[in-house]
Amino acid sequence: MTRPHRKLARLAVGSIAVLPLTGCITVKAPEKPIEVNLNVDIKQEVLVRLQQDVQQMIQKNPQAFPPAPTNP
Repeated sequence: MTRPHRKLARLAVGSIAVLPLTGCITVKAPEKPIEVNLNVDIKQEVLVRLQQDVQQMIQKNPQAFPPAPTNP
């Protein structure tokens, strides 16, 4: 047998040996739908933006926002 024929024979024997294994593999869909929870907490980002906006407003209008009194 020549070299290409040997490779072809090995491939044929290998594929025949694998055939019985194909019946063992099953794919089953889940009974319940897959749920992906995308609830994201964006509270921190909103607070940072609000703080920056307030800071700019205070700098532009210092008379409208007097400093808070300090207690000793």
